Amino acid sequence: MSSRSQAEERRAIITGASSGIGEAFARRLAADGFHLVLVARRQARLARLGDELRAAHGVEAEVLAADLSKPTDVDRVVSLIGDMPPLSLLVNNAGFGRPGRFHELDPASHTEMLQVHCSATVLLTRAALPGMVASRRGGVINVSSIAGLLGEVGGPMYSATKTFLVQFTRSLHSELRGTGVRVQALCPGLVRTEFHDQKGYHGVRDARYPRWFWMRPVDVVSESLAALDRGKVVLVPGLRYRLLLAMVNNPIGRALADRYTDRLVQR
Repeated sequence: MSSRSQAEERRAIITGASSGIGEAFARRLAADGFHLVLVARRQARLARLGDELRAAHGVEAEVLAADLSKPTDVDRVVSLIGDMPPLSLLVNNAGFGRPGRFHELDPASHTEMLQVHCSATVLLTRAALPGMVASRRGGVINVSSIAGLLGEVGGPMYSATKTFLVQFTRSLHSELRGTGVRVQALCPGLVRTEFHDQKGYHGVRDARYPRWFWMRPVDVVSESLAALDRGKVVLVPGLRYRLLLAMVNNPIGRALADRYTDRLVQR
């Protein structure tokens, strides 16, 4: 246990922490001295990551295997938050995509996406905010996607749930003014993670998406945390993606953007 007082210690919970952007958040925050709770479905990977972070940085790294598509598992994380000192940071990163047409996919996959992207985010944020507001410090990062800003990208459910995260975060920001608590909707484009390894996404990494279009998770996280410190509410990491969004406001730019974004999803 650190010699710092409990009030001085920084604590963060990261969902979807076993790989990709979530793992990058865990590594960066541990290096910055945060004590962590790492949440994801894969117990073995979480345990290895927790062991590595404790050894490398001397921080606490509790692991909690939980499937946030299951309400009972969300309740477990909510209870954990209630038993902890106020969080310094909550990163709602857990998420997934389902390649395929809406009417052909298993209906259960749609309700699972609503549960993970929307319901779990709402409930964990609700659990974390009272302590943050009372201590007048803290932050929440909701990992959305550029699909949440472009629309019609990544499938109806994916783009709709990611749009929800953007609007939810914007409204929270307005409500939390003056409390000392900051919120951010992080909206990355293509990131080199395991997200596109699943069947159905083959070809997403082919020549139609240039190498320079892909970002590294570590760079996404670095931009996110710096922007949170500045009070940036909706962040699109990467200059190329910010230019892309600027382009879609005119017909010529929209046509060019569509060439690259008809199947564009985050992670």
